[in-house]
Amino acid sequence: MKPALTPSAANQENRQAVRNQIRSARRAIPEQTQKQFAQEAASRLMAEINQRQAKHVALYLTSDGELDTQPLIETLWQAGVNVYLPRLHPFSRGNLLFFKYHPTSHLIQNRLKIWEPKLNITEMILPQHLDVIITPLVAFDEQGNRMGMGGGYYDRCLSDWQLRGKPYPIGYAHDCQRVESLPTEHWDVPLPMIVTPSATHTS
Repeated sequence: MKPALTPSAANQENRQAVRNQIRSARRAIPEQTQKQFAQEAASRLMAEINQRQAKHVALYLTSDGELDTQPLIETLWQAGVNVYLPRLHPFSRGNLLFFKYHPTSHLIQNRLKIWEPKLNITEMILPQHLDVIITPLVAFDEQGNRMGMGGGYYDRCLSDWQLRGKPYPIGYAHDCQRVESLPTEHWDVPLPMIVTPSATHTS
């Protein structure tokens, strides 16, 4: 007989099951539909960025069926908004640094096989100087709870955003990544807004 799972272990097992299900669903979206969704979501999110008059916006490069951020990046550049990408902190494990991203930026693959900017201190920005940070996620629920890949990078980065008032976090996801309720942990940072191709969810 298998030993009973502790509440924490059971929660982690539930979270992993949700991750697997949602990642499969978003990878199954046809390429042409992906392109359409990316354009729709970019237009919706740009309306929020313009309303906030944001000039410094951090986001991420997509992989694994995520809602493509490239149309959004190009629209931000055209609007004169400064765009930043995260990279893994070289000395403080589990934390992120943010660097300006422009069309000629040189990118390298990190140990997680994610493309990130080279370490150039002259192009770094502190998180509290960002106006908006667009966060990746695997799943979200009606209460604004966010589930990532389990590394906790964005939860650490956003742990005190409400005290500082910046950067304002906005989740970015396909509609199929929404679930009724997520199993959460005490360190999870809920998002005040999540943008999908068809809706802007606030909590």
